[in-house]
Amino acid sequence: MSCFLRTSAVLVDSASSLLLSVLLAQLPLFTSALPVQHRRPAHHADFDKLTNQTRHLLKLTQDLMKEHAFDHDVENHRFKSLPAMSSRATDLSSLELKPTLSQLHADFKSFEKHFEWLKKASQRHQNTSIPKLVEIISQIKSLINALHHQMQKVEAPRQTAPSPSLPPHPIFHWEMVQSSHELLQQFRLFCDWATRAFLTLKSKSLA
Repeated sequence: MSCFLRTSAVLVDSASSLLLSVLLAQLPLFTSALPVQHRRPAHHADFDKLTNQTRHLLKLTQDLMKEHAFDHDVENHRFKSLPAMSSRATDLSSLELKPTLSQLHADFKSFEKHFEWLKKASQRHQNTSIPKLVEIISQIKSLINALHHQMQKVEAPRQTAPSPSLPPHPIFHWEMVQSSHELLQQFRLFCDWATRAFLTLKSKSLA
């Protein structure tokens, strides 16, 4: 009887070992059938934030432009040191991460100084748009800080932006309004391009 029990125990242990071996052999098949969890790139959310901040700036600019509506486009002649926008639309496909972040940072710094100039000019003429100008400047500063943080992450060099060549403060109210419209027009175009640039850099980071 004891011999039978020992034989049965051996058979049970062998069957258990065989079953365990089969299960272990099938384990790679089970794991490969599970959906793959793609890890989100670390800077994916950073580009989302930069894009959303730029879009918000674009909306603020468009809202303020409605308060300075003209029947015709204003000639761009007062501001000589605004970031150049010519041919940028065709450059999106060739953008590189570090140089683009550095250039955008320098460009937004330049626009910040131009808007500071416009705020002082508006204060002299007691313009009603001052609160919105203050909000735009605050949002530009916030975006510059976010850009600088992203540049540090990817070790992008910081450009030394020269001091802009700003015109004298306008004497007449119509000059101030014209200057406002010119700066807002250029900044609207720039924010539109910057938004596209951030989206392009994001898509390249996911490739």
